[in-house]
Amino acid sequence: MARAGLTTERLTRAGAELADEVGFEQVTVSALARRFDVKVASLYSHLKGSQDLRTRIALFALEELADRVADALAGRAGKDALMAFAQAYRDYAREHPGRYDAARLRLDPGTAAASAGVRHAQMSRAILRGYDLAEPDQTHAVRLLGSVFHGYISLEMSGGFSHTAVPAEESWSWVVDSLDTLLRNRTAP
Repeated sequence: MARAGLTTERLTRAGAELADEVGFEQVTVSALARRFDVKVASLYSHLKGSQDLRTRIALFALEELADRVADALAGRAGKDALMAFAQAYRDYAREHPGRYDAARLRLDPGTAAASAGVRHAQMSRAILRGYDLAEPDQTHAVRLLGSVFHGYISLEMSGGFSHTAVPAEESWSWVVDSLDTLLRNRTAP
């Protein structure tokens, strides 16, 4: 019999909170059961196992992040949209490091196609329309933005920029300005 008050949604949200506290890699059904002070078996009426929980957290994080990015982009274009997009990802990673990691979980193709990951790609392409990039340059640019933003955020979160006098915030602005310049001046080869 399922414990009263436990639902798949509640467990997913609690798993996301746990991921932010202890790291996404540490989230398991057992850890979640300890959080609710219940036996692991009582969670199996809501979850298939730790991989199911991790996938649900990833989908939750993708949706939450897509909503945040969409709100940040509303009414913006060009460099302003690029900065808002980048900053929304960076802020989310700072506020929810475990969820940010979860959003990068490799999903099976069907799950990925039905996830908010599609919205992320659509928003990236919407920003790039302002730069007048044709294919395949647009796809290259989507990958460039994702690589640069994720790389910067990952290095910053791991302390990689804490050893220099130049503030990371200053470099962040420089990086986004440079991407804007690159995208505005990109010409087909």
